[in-house]
Amino acid sequence: MKLQKVVLSAAALLMVSGSAFAQFQNAEKAVDYRESVFTVMGTHFARIGAVVKGDVPYNKDEVAKNAAIVSMMSTLPWQAFGPGTEGGKAKPEIWSDNAKFKAAADKMQLAVADLNKAAQSGDLENIKKTFGAAGQSCKGCHDDFRKK
Repeated sequence: MKLQKVVLSAAALLMVSGSAFAQFQNAEKAVDYRESVFTVMGTHFARIGAVVKGDVPYNKDEVAKNAAIVSMMSTLPWQAFGPGTEGGKAKPEIWSDNAKFKAAADKMQLAVADLNKAAQSGDLENIKKTFGAAGQSCKGCHDDFRKK
């Protein structure tokens, strides 16, 4: 039941997010939006990480739910990086080398989609493998495009 609510909420968010860029009244609103999306992603990614590290017992349903949320959320923040949305922890290279930024974003989305597939299958060893790859894609983007 909870997963159904998450999926329905996500679908509604996706429908609204297409027009989200037009709704940003200023750079601060765009920064707030993208930072919120990344916070939710990070929270659910960390829950999977706790399982991968062995800190939390493996629960197939919980890992699958968290991976689905991370995968869905990975599609959302990009419209909040348009022209005039500079600020927050984002480095100027996002706008000066946008092709590299877009490639990094695409790589991350593919990596979390692979993590989601692994999580839905329930194969813990594959989850661990794809979790590592997804984490590396996140780190790469943070290293290149996020202020410390």
